[in-house]
Amino acid sequence: MMNKETKKNYIEEMKKVFSSNAAVMIAHYQGLNVVQLDALRKELRENGILFKITKNRITKLAVKETPLKDLEKFFSGPTAAAISSDPFMTARILSKFSKSNDKLKIVAGFMDGKVIDQAEVAKIASLPTLNEARANIVGILKAPAQKIIGILLAKSKKIAILAPAEEIKN
Repeated sequence: MMNKETKKNYIEEMKKVFSSNAAVMIAHYQGLNVVQLDALRKELRENGILFKITKNRITKLAVKETPLKDLEKFFSGPTAAAISSDPFMTARILSKFSKSNDKLKIVAGFMDGKVIDQAEVAKIASLPTLNEARANIVGILKAPAQKIIGILLAKSKKIAILAPAEEIKN
């Protein structure tokens, strides 16, 4: 049981954490055991993501005074918040984990100043990472040059092959 001073400190800490990060994903974790939760926390921590099992009533008070106030309704039951500056990585890790552990349910998220539902979180999770996107762009830009070189080389080979045959006819 928290005393009043501890509750005030918790609320202030949560306000700072929620306000200073670009993304918050809310998930229900009922049914996950300690080993599973620790594995999820470890993976999130390795990517700079805070995974906080929340005290719903107090977290609702903290959220009310932040830009995330619309998330208040999602804090019910066994709730955890994944908080980070990278919404894409957060969504990707949570989605991957929820596929292998059906007890983790992504409820909602918050990014770019708006609440997103679980379907939008899944869409975000399927987007390529920045490095993957860069590789795709390089591949797209590189392909036409390779095709042109291939065409030019093919034409020159055909010309080289055809030239002696025409000389024989003449």
